[in-house]
Amino acid sequence: MTRFVLGRIGFYTFVAVVLAFFSVPLLWLLTAPFTDTPTYRVKFPDFTVANFAAMWEHPYALGSLGNSLILAIGTAVIVVALAALAAYALSRVRMPGRDALLYTLLLLSSIITGTAAMVPLFQLAVTVGLIDSQFGLILIMTGGLLPAAIFMLKDFMDSTPKSYEESARVFGASPLQIVRHVVVPLVRPGLATIAVWAVANVWGNFLMPYLLLSDVEKQPAAVIMYTLYTEGGQANLRLLSTFGLLYSIPVVLMYLFVSKKYGFRFHGGIKR
Repeated sequence: MTRFVLGRIGFYTFVAVVLAFFSVPLLWLLTAPFTDTPTYRVKFPDFTVANFAAMWEHPYALGSLGNSLILAIGTAVIVVALAALAAYALSRVRMPGRDALLYTLLLLSSIITGTAAMVPLFQLAVTVGLIDSQFGLILIMTGGLLPAAIFMLKDFMDSTPKSYEESARVFGASPLQIVRHVVVPLVRPGLATIAVWAVANVWGNFLMPYLLLSDVEKQPAAVIMYTLYTEGGQANLRLLSTFGLLYSIPVVLMYLFVSKKYGFRFHGGIKR
């Protein structure tokens, strides 16, 4: 009995330490923006909005959040659309080497990451005139996310009954109409998964925008965040904490929306 009690005490102590390790930075992020002189310590906030006023006066901070939204939403839309079409084709069309092709794409996308391919990607962007172009950056990030998105979405396509599509085909539906009105409603949770995953990858991406966007007015928040320092090289905690809170809100709202709508029960649109 004593051994059991000591084991439970040790387990709950470990859980409490882990929770404190992750909760203290979040608590600092929630309190520091409302403190007159924030430090690296967590303390009771002064409930001031002066830090937000200072952030409003920053020439690029709020604009960079808009740039992040443009890049994240643009990339997610293209990735979801192309991945849905490709995954549907790979799921329904029987051809030699289909599975080998899919696993090869996934393997190459895992081995040759954006960082490893940065030099050829930069040269390609220079050649086709996509340097300092948000649309060009969206295309490049879309190409990096597509293989894994197709691989994940194919499982959702495989789980949808083909009888639904055959019934629609009997009534004269075209292939695109079948995809739009039959397949897409059934795999909406899968599409939401890919959208959330794509937005999260783009939202926190620093290297690609930093190298491909030279105009500071086009750079996203992940890049602008690294400029919130004083002339002496010290972090401006007033701006950094406030900007960090604003930077986190869109991703949290997206997670809450998708979680409420689908509950992250990603097994397709058919009730089981």
